[in-house]
Amino acid sequence: MSNPDELLVGISAMVESGQSNQMSLTVVVGGAVITGRLAPEAMWRERVSEVLKDSDHLDSFSGVFIADRPRARANRGEAPTHLHFHLARILQGNIGIPETGGMYRVAIKDVSAWTVGDFSYSDH
Repeated sequence: MSNPDELLVGISAMVESGQSNQMSLTVVVGGAVITGRLAPEAMWRERVSEVLKDSDHLDSFSGVFIADRPRARANRGEAPTHLHFHLARILQGNIGIPETGGMYRVAIKDVSAWTVGDFSYSDH
């Protein structure tokens, strides 16, 4: 979307304000379907930083994720520009990748379609 959907921006702003980290969302970005729960950016960055810090080869990148303080941007009244997914999967056929869920950052302006809820597949 060249102009970000204001409903999606509003949902992201509520998550950023700390009112919820349980919001499930499914988006279509560049033809890929991503489904999962939204997290506040600060929490998302902290978790990614922790994962990188535990890696022998990627630990030097961990500081990049906590260097910028997203709360400062929110305090200036700036609207969110990205969705931060945790426990998220890219849906491919009848499976989700990764099975256990991952951490994805999606530009709101790139979302072409979305719906509330987390899609999951079952063989039953």
